[in-house]
Amino acid sequence: MYDLIIIGGGPGGVAAGVYAARKRLKTLFVTYEWGGQSIVSEGIQNWIGTINIPGAKLAEDLKAHLEAYKSDIVDIKEHELVTKIDKSADGFKVMTDAGGSYETKAVLVASGSKRRKLEIPGAADFEHKGITYCASCDGPMFAGQDVVVIGGGNAGFETAAQLLAYAKSVTMLQRGAEYRADPVTVQKVLANPKMKGLTNTELVEVKGDKFVSGLIYKEKDGTVTVLLSKLDRNLGCW
Repeated sequence: MYDLIIIGGGPGGVAAGVYAARKRLKTLFVTYEWGGQSIVSEGIQNWIGTINIPGAKLAEDLKAHLEAYKSDIVDIKEHELVTKIDKSADGFKVMTDAGGSYETKAVLVASGSKRRKLEIPGAADFEHKGITYCASCDGPMFAGQDVVVIGGGNAGFETAAQLLAYAKSVTMLQRGAEYRADPVTVQKVLANPKMKGLTNTELVEVKGDKFVSGLIYKEKDGTVTVLLSKLDRNLGCW
């Protein structure tokens, strides 16, 4: 039986694993992948002690840090998803999709969160057909095209910054009057001549045939606008 099972390979889970190891708690660490949502980030500027670090590099560093304690005190199960946690007489039983079943006195869930998806007509129909949620994964496929980013938070501006390296133009739709991203990031990204920001706009529908070809959005005053690709090609949306 383990003293502790930690679920999740992001910064929170790995930090917990390091502290558990230092306290000599017999620990099982279960994660499908390392780094959490940060793994898709091209550059992270608020990881204290490092001015700029790619998400993939951070994931590698997190893994290496915890593996330094991998011995008789920490067991690591990679590429496994926890499917069930049952309460038992002595603690908990944790089961994974790989068929694993592990008993522990305590469980720490550090599974984090997942990216929100658009919940508007057409969004689900065109996922992976112009609607995508990973600029570093899919951005190069939209080289020379017009693309749209939905949302003006840090994730939205980071996505826009990545896409500016490939796209002909990047348009950002922000529902409110103010961007929620860090001002320094907003200023830097909006200064790019290929970048256009629209505030007080709410995306209401995704249009297309086999692929996204247009977006319908509503402005604060009720005006409805159809945003179509300026090229005789497809429109990418993040």
